[in-house]
Amino acid sequence: MSLHKGAEGLPKLAVNPFYAGADPIGGMRTAPPKHQLPDGPMPPATAYQLVHDELMLDGNARLNLATFVTTWMEREAQVLMAECFDKNMIDKDEYPRTAELERRCVSMLANLWNAPDPEKAVGCSTTGSSEACMLAGMALKRRWMKRQGDRYPAQARPNLVMGVNVQVCWEKFCNFWEIEARTVPVEGDRLHLDAETALARCDENTIGVVAVLGSTFDGSYEPVAEICAALDGLQERTGLDIPVHVDGASGGMIAPFLDEDLVWDFRLPRVASINTSGHKYGLVYPGVGWALWRDAEALPEELVFRVNYLGGDMPTFALNFSRPGSQVAAQYYTFLRLGHDGYRVVQQTARDVAVYLASRIEEYGDFRLITRGDQLPVFAFTTADHVTAYDVFDVSRRMRERGWQVPAYTFPADREDLAVLRIVVRNGFSEDLADLFLADLERYLPQLREQERPLHPPGKAPTAFHH
Repeated sequence: MSLHKGAEGLPKLAVNPFYAGADPIGGMRTAPPKHQLPDGPMPPATAYQLVHDELMLDGNARLNLATFVTTWMEREAQVLMAECFDKNMIDKDEYPRTAELERRCVSMLANLWNAPDPEKAVGCSTTGSSEACMLAGMALKRRWMKRQGDRYPAQARPNLVMGVNVQVCWEKFCNFWEIEARTVPVEGDRLHLDAETALARCDENTIGVVAVLGSTFDGSYEPVAEICAALDGLQERTGLDIPVHVDGASGGMIAPFLDEDLVWDFRLPRVASINTSGHKYGLVYPGVGWALWRDAEALPEELVFRVNYLGGDMPTFALNFSRPGSQVAAQYYTFLRLGHDGYRVVQQTARDVAVYLASRIEEYGDFRLITRGDQLPVFAFTTADHVTAYDVFDVSRRMRERGWQVPAYTFPADREDLAVLRIVVRNGFSEDLADLFLADLERYLPQLREQERPLHPPGKAPTAFHH
């Protein structure tokens, strides 16, 4: 019978020896530092595996019902993006075809949004809707400054009118560019901006009104045409000519395909600019956004920089400079791949799943729908009045145990009493996945109903979601 001495004398390893490649022991005795550079290099497979393992604790993006951002693309799109990671798309002389794809995307969006002359549309790609909104806001401010003449800045402070439900990038814009943010609070069942409340806050120092085509709080469209009509009437009465910017971060790629009779875009002469997120319902991985102006007059020429860069004249209007061409290539690929009919089917499928899921949740009797997913494929719901054993935060917490990330949050000031859950249906979230979600919700409802009360102190609802 052989004798065994166990592990005595063997080296103690800090990292799985299989990560080490050819030598499963060498270099594995010490884990790499987390907050300073390692002393020396390591094999690429080792570095990959260490980072990969860290990221396993992130949530599953496909089960993230909070994000609007695209979480699935075809393999061909991923290969194409990888081929363009090393192209700095801002250098239009070195990468003229990438620049051409960007120009084509702008023209396609101008056609989609009914620009007066799509071939001469003014627009650009951005890193996302936040940058696009900043650019649109800068154009609004500069146009207002030119109208003010000697009154600016000593005797006037510009303001921007918008609903309190706008994305936080608009608050950042007002802060960074010294604009008074005139936000309209929500009230009662009115959960976004409307024509009456917008008009009440406009004056001679208003640089513009932001109308959101698809509120992130509940997926509803703001009435762009009604807001424009009210501002038309204001101009007839007072002479004040206040432009509108449409924040179509999500709805700008939904309404043209599913709500063709809805007039919200450049068909309205008062709409000066529109933005959208290519990485939301534009169906591209993050991050790409688009900003378009109805004509050259809407984007003051002095904001466009013409740079002599590597031997060529390069007009740019952006807050960021160097960035890869991969997202623009992926956007053009998706436009080419799907076409109008393909986008319509994909977006209709998402809306159908949203409406189906909302109706099934309503059937339980425990919940009251705020929206139904019939505008953006997004809906919000809260607990019914008779439900006192649990609240939306309890539902969010329990569903996370199964991997579902469903945000629970309160509405802004004046409706902080309204706490909701919100579900975003994106391409790739199928009816099968919706049924799996419902099965998990049905599993937890009996347990939730048996609680004595919500599992958090009053007024201290826990949430990992910050709008």
